[in-house]
Amino acid sequence: MRTPMRRRALVGLAIIASALLLPSLAMPTAQATIAPFGREFLWGVASSGFQSEGRAPDSNWTRYIETGMAGDDYENSVDFYKRYISDINLAAHLGVRVYRIGIEWARIQPQPDTWDETAFGFYDNVIARILATGMRPMLTLDHWVYPGWAADRGGWRNPGMVEDWLANMRKVVNRYASRNPLWVTFNEPAAYIGTELRIGAITPDEAPAMLDRIAQAHNAIYDTIHQNMPDAQVTSNLGYVAGAETEVNQPLVDRIADKLDFIGVDYYFAPLPETNKAVQGGSNEGPAIWELPIHTEGIYYALRHYAQLFPDRPLYVVENGMPTEDGKPRADGYTRSDHLRDTVYWLQRAKSDGMNVVGYNYWSLTDNYEWGSYTPRFGLYTVDVRTDPTLTRKPTDTVDAYRGIIQSGGVPTSYHPTRPPVECGLVDPPDSCDETVAVP
Repeated sequence: MRTPMRRRALVGLAIIASALLLPSLAMPTAQATIAPFGREFLWGVASSGFQSEGRAPDSNWTRYIETGMAGDDYENSVDFYKRYISDINLAAHLGVRVYRIGIEWARIQPQPDTWDETAFGFYDNVIARILATGMRPMLTLDHWVYPGWAADRGGWRNPGMVEDWLANMRKVVNRYASRNPLWVTFNEPAAYIGTELRIGAITPDEAPAMLDRIAQAHNAIYDTIHQNMPDAQVTSNLGYVAGAETEVNQPLVDRIADKLDFIGVDYYFAPLPETNKAVQGGSNEGPAIWELPIHTEGIYYALRHYAQLFPDRPLYVVENGMPTEDGKPRADGYTRSDHLRDTVYWLQRAKSDGMNVVGYNYWSLTDNYEWGSYTPRFGLYTVDVRTDPTLTRKPTDTVDAYRGIIQSGGVPTSYHPTRPPVECGLVDPPDSCDETVAVP
């Protein structure tokens, strides 16, 4: 059996080029004030289908697990399938305005010519519950999982995968467009490709074709969504790769740039200080995910990168959070609530500096199956799948912190991050050194 995945798959079509560690020569930006976000700001929580639902039907990922390619047994994950009402209520009690879920292709289309109305009914009920509690659904169409029959046809190696994918996703869009969701077509496409490489579902020579097919599918379903909802908001969230974003994600961005209504950015980690190489999703080498460097000012540079690239588009942090090992305190002493407050400070700085930041989703509401392992814990509510058969949701310190942030529209104007910015070359070089942001 292969060892469990030790880091979150953030990127990876190929080996990512190193960037030189640059000294902090640039003058810091002058702007250092922050203000609360207005009532229109979209605070949210994020989840995915396979990672949280449990009771999984045949798919590429159930097969990866069954064959020992993916680490931990899946069990029923945190069983969102049976506990969605209580989980949605937990989110509503936080005061969030957006709840992100996935619509699992493998669940609703178990055979090439068969759609399961009971499975659709599950998502009907989930979305209705989100709306009933005053939140807006954010629907992810593809979060790295496809049906077993699609895997039998070759998965993304198959040129027909695009039409197979679209046949299902058009049914999803036609069914749920009237609910006015925010749309995510593909979750972190470069990391999706990197994960399929890591598992062995595609070879490096096949990765460019997978990228092209994802772009084709995104562009086609974007048109379908807008035929149903002319004012729809659609993105494909990009797993930001500090120090190598252009090399990793720009090939996809170039293919779909005209069909992004807002820019969805996921941000987690800084480059490894030993090598200054960006985190790569195609490998199990290197530190465990909870040992990867975290510098919250990096989210400012990630947002600035896309604000400069797309000055006319809103920016939405679709995923952000901090992992711990089995819920234990981090070795560096950084708490989840301090990480959240520090991150929100930098979001407010970005907004004050003119970036059109419109939303933020915390990853994730509960702990879940992190693509091969239950050891990394990201949840606002922790769930011990391995030892607690009741799957009790236990609040972390971040629950009260996030609720207070939402009520106040952010951190106070006098807030100083618990961890000041580090040398610019450790964050997102060269951009973080060309124009460095500082805390007064």
